[in-house]
Amino acid sequence: MGGLVGVPGRSAYHAAKHGVLGLTKVTALETAEDGITCNAICPGYVRTPLVEQQIDDQARAHGIPREQVVTDVLLKNQPNKKFVEVAELAALAVFLCSDGGASVTGAALPMDGGWTAH
Repeated sequence: MGGLVGVPGRSAYHAAKHGVLGLTKVTALETAEDGITCNAICPGYVRTPLVEQQIDDQARAHGIPREQVVTDVLLKNQPNKKFVEVAELAALAVFLCSDGGASVTGAALPMDGGWTAH
């Protein structure tokens, strides 16, 4: 989501993600006539070992329960209040690589439980 929204205090992270989206668009334009597509999947928080560690770290740092970190910090802006699952990301990637996704190119595709709908 770092390429689609901004978070105060994370300028370098968001600048890099915005750059990835620009590169995605340029690559899509430069390769379109060759039948190559380029898209960016933009997930909200994905349940990974890194995120699990962030939950533990935030809970310790703020002296709050893990579940409160999940609801009040990580998923605060994610309307469906659910982590994106790795399998969901994989399914979207498979679609984009299929014949059905052949005309999807240069897109930033949020998979964020409605985060960017705000």
